[in-house]
Amino acid sequence: MIKPIENWLKRHRNPTSFALHMVGIPACFVAAPAMLIIRQWWLALGLFAGGYALQFIGHLIEGNKSGEEMLFRRLLGMEKNKKQRGNNP
Repeated sequence: MIKPIENWLKRHRNPTSFALHMVGIPACFVAAPAMLIIRQWWLALGLFAGGYALQFIGHLIEGNKSGEEMLFRRLLGMEKNKKQRGNNP
């Protein structure tokens, strides 16, 4: 479990990006589901979308791709993972 955390921390070094993620992640994965439980659908949707938007803004600031973008690129064959590329840059 240490390796994924180290990888995440390497990709979120900018303090502003890190702060946006520290607000956006709980908004998406804690607050939004809590709002669904109490049937506040619009608030849940707003928290989820707003939380993701904060994270994507963080990645724009950081100048790197989000994990979701990297996953979709791999699935669509747009980006090969490091093992497929070998040691070539």
